[in-house]
Order: sequence, then C-alpha cells, then structure tokens
Amino acid sequence: MQNLTDFPGNSTTNKSLSVIIKVCVVIPVFCIFLYCIAVMLHIFASHRQYLDSTRYILFASMLINDTLQLLSSVLLFLFVMAQVKFSAAFCVPMLFFSTATFQNTPLILATMSLERYVAIFYPLQRPAAWRSDRIWVIILSLWLISCIFPIVNYSIVARDPAAVDILSTSVLCKSTVFKISPVQALFELGVYILFFAVVAVVILFTYVRILLETRKMRQDKVSVNKAMHTVMLHGFQLLLCILAFTHPITESLLVLHANWLPQDVDFFNYFCFILTPRFLSPLIYGFRDQNLRGSIRKTILCCTDKVNPGERGKLQDNLCAS
Repeated sequence: MQNLTDFPGNSTTNKSLSVIIKVCVVIPVFCIFLYCIAVMLHIFASHRQYLDSTRYILFASMLINDTLQLLSSVLLFLFVMAQVKFSAAFCVPMLFFSTATFQNTPLILATMSLERYVAIFYPLQRPAAWRSDRIWVIILSLWLISCIFPIVNYSIVARDPAAVDILSTSVLCKSTVFKISPVQALFELGVYILFFAVVAVVILFTYVRILLETRKMRQDKVSVNKAMHTVMLHGFQLLLCILAFTHPITESLLVLHANWLPQDVDFFNYFCFILTPRFLSPLIYGFRDQNLRGSIRKTILCCTDKVNPGERGKLQDNLCAS
C-alpha cells in the first residue's frame, strides 16, 4: 500500500502548514517587539530630559534603526513565504535598506561605547560633536558609512552581464538571487568581517580603559562602574549580531545531522540569528536602565501620563549623573 505522504496533495498541505506555522511564530514576536519599541520612543518624545542626554539619543537612534531593519526583514520574509515575485526594481531598494540598517547596528554600538568613554575621561571638556545638540552629525555619518557597501555591491550586480536576466525578470526577493559571482560573496564577507572587527576593537578598548580607570578612581566609582557595565552590554549585543554569520555552520550541521529541508534551515537561521538578536538587544538595554525602566512601567500600567515636578527634577539629576 502506497504511503500517504507520497501524494502531491498531501505534500502541498504539509508545505502550506509549515508556512502558516512560520508566519504565526514570527508575527506575534514582531508585534510584541514593536509595542515595546513604541513605548520607549513615546517616552523619549514625551520627556525632554532624555533628548538632552547624548546616551539616550544614541539609544533612540538604535531603536529606530533596528525597527526599520526588522520591518524590512519581516516584509521580505512574508514575500518569500507567500512566493510573491516582482521586478528587481522594487526588490533591490528593499534589500538595500535591509542591508544598510543591518550594518548600521554595530556602528551604533561602537559609538555608544565611545560616548561612555568620552563621558568618563572628558566630563568637562567634551568635544562638540559629542554634545546632545551635535550628535546628529555622528548619527548621519554612521548612516552614510553603512550605505557604502550596499551601493558598491548592487553597482557590481548592475554592471555584470550575467545579471541582465535577473534585473529584467520577476524574482523572489532574496539576497542570494543577486549574489552572482564568488568575488561578490567574498567582498561581502570581507566587509562584514571588517565592520565587526573594528567595532569589537572599539568596544574592547573602551572597556579596558574604563576598567583601568575604575581601579584608579577613589570617587564616583558608581558612575564608572555603570559605564563599564554598559560597555559590557554593548559587547554582548555585538556578539548577538555576529551570530548572523554562523548560518553556514548551522546550515551544514542541520543538513548533515537533522536532515531538514532547505527552507526549514533558512527559517531557523533567520529566526535565531537575524530576528532574535534584534528582538533582544534593545529590550535588554532599555529594561536594564533604571530611568527607562521606571518610565516604561508607568507608561505600560498607565498610572500617570506626566511626571510631576519633584520626579522631573529627580529624573534630570539621574540623567546628568549617568
């Protein structure tokens, strides 16, 4: 008697069920993330004290960047799950945006570590670029740097004769579609390694310097210890981002030992090494911060809409001390 799984109709049913499960896993987690980020951004917008602190401005920029990255990433995920094909003229801008925001995350982490370094070692002589009213120059520079690689990458694709058919036909919007040569893949890997190596060196340097400063200082050790823990957290966030590059290893292990289907392996890598780190990193940072944690609790519980004058002064003192 023939096995029921051999029938094409049953195979199609299993495939549809797999797609539904994947979508039902990603969408609720994504909605929870959006809600938490919306709460944090609402707090930043409604409390001027946060916007007067360089550290919180950089954190808000990281929240916005990761939100944009996840929006584009989840949208591309849904298109692939639904097998929607469209022209490269619409696909390339989405992939460009997703890649640029992906690369911008480690740059922001490095900048936040440097901000803590400047705040500790130059509290009274802070360079003008690190003041809260000038930090937008650094943020804009990070965006420009993160856009350089996608511009170069897709310029290579546009000039390659082998890419003519891809650019003129409807395709599934996946980055692998536009990786048409080994040189291009090697260039991409080199850029990623350079990005994360530079960021790792910056975080390690700032952490070691702050650690040494902690041992020398007899006063204000609390602020220095907070800064050191913040830099450690940035290192952990960078580690989560680097997990995105372990997908070739996990793919090989799952194919060899677990006998998974290619689309299931892709989803495992996408959820564990692309989505999860960006779900966790801003939430860990936000809920760890004492000032933000109190404001988040009040906003979520709807206990109060505004901070009274006494609490406002206390919040201002805490922000200046941090």
